[in-house]
Amino acid sequence: MKAKSNVRDRLPPDIRVLERGWLSSNNVLLLGRDRTALVDSGYTTHSGQTLALVEHGLLGRSLNLLVNTHLHSDHCGGNSVLQARYPELRTLIPPGEADAVRQWDESKLSYRATGQECPRFKFDSTLQPGTLVDLGERAWQVHAAPGHDPHAVLLFEPLSRVLISGDALWERGFGVVFPEMWGEPSFDEVEATLDLIESLRPACVIPGHGAAFDQIDIALAAARERLEVFVRSPDKHARHAFKVLIKFKLLDAKQISRSALAAWLDGAEYLEQMRLRFAPDRNIREWSADLIRELIRSGAAREDGDFILDSP
Repeated sequence: MKAKSNVRDRLPPDIRVLERGWLSSNNVLLLGRDRTALVDSGYTTHSGQTLALVEHGLLGRSLNLLVNTHLHSDHCGGNSVLQARYPELRTLIPPGEADAVRQWDESKLSYRATGQECPRFKFDSTLQPGTLVDLGERAWQVHAAPGHDPHAVLLFEPLSRVLISGDALWERGFGVVFPEMWGEPSFDEVEATLDLIESLRPACVIPGHGAAFDQIDIALAAARERLEVFVRSPDKHARHAFKVLIKFKLLDAKQISRSALAAWLDGAEYLEQMRLRFAPDRNIREWSADLIRELIRSGAAREDGDFILDSP
């Protein structure tokens, strides 16, 4: 039987996907004759790898433009190192958090509240939904994509029908619906964004995490089924979200002592907000202990004495 070809290999040659592990988002290089662009820059811990991958993909050219689908740390944590490497680099971000980035207001940005890191970066302009942005040789439509993040955008190129979806749609789901964590109902926005993606009729989706895929109907059906579960049981979403943030911490640290993990939990505001909503009769350490045990039972983490370790 002939092996199924990789969707990434069937993309136009000027669209190159740098598929990353789950700590960093995928990066998408868009290569033009005179201009180059990159979509999303990964997490700060992997910024050296991001820089090396981008430089290799540019084949000696400079990077002219950097855009972010949204400003979670795993999508923009490499911005600062790319800006330092390419002094003429222009950076475009979604408009919703422009003031917070300009002032670097960590009470409004998500990094401190999730217990994650993102070095300060600058931006030059914003990605306004309803407009076109030139990336490489192509003009990409900018669409608002709230749900996972209230300020996120999608990028769609109508000639190739390639969609860069960020965390709005993966091959098997979508990203944690973060506004739900602090009590802002957003499941309807997830559904509306899935409907938008369906209406665009993409031929290929490049997600923020995982491989590019072309079985869009199957992915949308899986995402809607997952969303229905969360709508019926918000507690399941909260537990899932909590475990995702703990797993992210383990992916970054590789291993962490229980005392260091407890200190991290105490400093992550979003986790405390979830506990207040979904486990108000328990303290943060009790609730997290149950969820860590679930990660260990599933094989996503393991324990060794006083340490919790990541498990691939």
